[in-house]
Amino acid sequence: MKTKNEWLQSVYEPAAQKFPERKYNFKNLSDMDPEPIYTADDLSGWDAERDLGYPGEFPYTRGVQPSVYRGKLWTMRMFAGFGSAEQTNERFHSLLKAGQTGLSTAFDLPTLMGYDSDHPFSKGEVGKCGVAVSSLADMEILFQGIDPEAVTTSMTINSPANAIWAMYIANAQKQGKDLSKVGGTIQNDILKEFIAQKEFIYPPAPSVKLVIDTFEWGPKVVPRWNFISVSGYHIREAGATGVQELAFTLADGFHYVEKALERGLNIDEFAPRISFFWDIHNDFFEEIAKLRAARRIWARQMRDRYGAKNPKSWMLRTHSQTAGVSLPAQQPLNNIARVAIQALAAVLGGTQSLHTDAFDEALALPTEESAAIALRTQQIIAYETGVAGVVDPLAGSYYVEKLTNDIEAAAMGYIEQIRMMGGVEAGIDNGFFQLEMAEAAYRYQREVETKDRLIVGVNEFVQDAVEVPLQIIDPQVEELQARRLAQVRRERDPQRATAAIEALRDTAVTGANSMPAFLECAHAYVTLGEQMDVLKTVYGEYTEPVLV
Repeated sequence: MKTKNEWLQSVYEPAAQKFPERKYNFKNLSDMDPEPIYTADDLSGWDAERDLGYPGEFPYTRGVQPSVYRGKLWTMRMFAGFGSAEQTNERFHSLLKAGQTGLSTAFDLPTLMGYDSDHPFSKGEVGKCGVAVSSLADMEILFQGIDPEAVTTSMTINSPANAIWAMYIANAQKQGKDLSKVGGTIQNDILKEFIAQKEFIYPPAPSVKLVIDTFEWGPKVVPRWNFISVSGYHIREAGATGVQELAFTLADGFHYVEKALERGLNIDEFAPRISFFWDIHNDFFEEIAKLRAARRIWARQMRDRYGAKNPKSWMLRTHSQTAGVSLPAQQPLNNIARVAIQALAAVLGGTQSLHTDAFDEALALPTEESAAIALRTQQIIAYETGVAGVVDPLAGSYYVEKLTNDIEAAAMGYIEQIRMMGGVEAGIDNGFFQLEMAEAAYRYQREVETKDRLIVGVNEFVQDAVEVPLQIIDPQVEELQARRLAQVRRERDPQRATAAIEALRDTAVTGANSMPAFLECAHAYVTLGEQMDVLKTVYGEYTEPVLV
């Protein structure tokens, strides 16, 4: 049998002389240039037992569970939230009725930034990009009629994560629920806020301290809860390549592990509840290989570098979301195809949970119809394509295995570079992440503008604008929230609220674990803004340095 090089020289190159390759940018989104063909020659040094293994076994390249989707399909967890708690509660029930198997909560910008809905900075933004939650009263309405023991809930919140999580737990307690049976995920990944999304409040050090409080408290009180979802999604949406997303996200995860170990926590107690969140973009094979490489890197580092003994600590469990940044406003119905391809990549890559974006994401929050189409996309993949019937069907593909190796090596190069500069917080301070992502985003945009990279309907195959129905947020939501907040402050026990605020301040001053104080604030109906403001008096507020 010919070697790869012999075939290229004797067959491919002569054929390319007669029928030249298309003038097309074959590079993937991480700027890796694929070869025309892959063979066993590309896997020299690759060891199937060491690098691939079986599903459910170290290094988990093929998935963290032996049966993957033959045993249990991925959780279909559609991201939802808009307007008031009442409106989002109605959407939650609609999605559950449509077959969704888990909830995922989007909060509005004031909530994400730790402001109450009646704060002057909140004006015009209440309920616009998610649901407004300012106190336990909102949380009670938001999850009315939803059993927290039966439905797992994910909440995308970061700087105010401790307070919002405490409100959710307080609501479950008020319903008489057993917290050992309550499951879900709080994003709680503050490092990626400094790197990408910029929804920070306090400086990095106290912000990370609040995260580690959840590592310490969570396993003892809410053992089924994932108290962090280390998020590459926002890093990718901010312009990073797939390799950068993988490397920076895992570096963040390792940073949290190191800080937890510095506090004296048992790695095998907290590590099994760490989860991850990835962006699934358009390059089909790159995204599959990225998820496979992520599991392998995490497993090897957790076992060999950090000394975790429990196999559950080695397992990288993940939620994925199709790439919102890849869905242009032009010809929005084309996005249904993009989302389907991205979702299929996530499934073939072995995700445990998936959100599929709606086709109208670039124009407004999804309508009920567009959200239903996005959910149906997952259901078609699950029940009609056959891909859920075979565990890791792409294992052994010369290209997929080589690409997994290449992405792993490139990501580890970044991770070691970050370690050499002093870690993630040092990289934030010196602007490393910002500059790397800016360069990648600039390169991509230049490729689009010069048509070195074609985007259907944007820079090629362009047609007249297509009108689609849009979700419009009722401006009355702001008035509703203001009235509810006034009622909360009027009817709560003022002495209990004041005592709870002072107890929260004390934990910030002394360095004690903050979660018991946040939980008492929730039960005392202390508002989100009041809680964040008291911590500002101790921690201060963070201002991003200007890079020159």
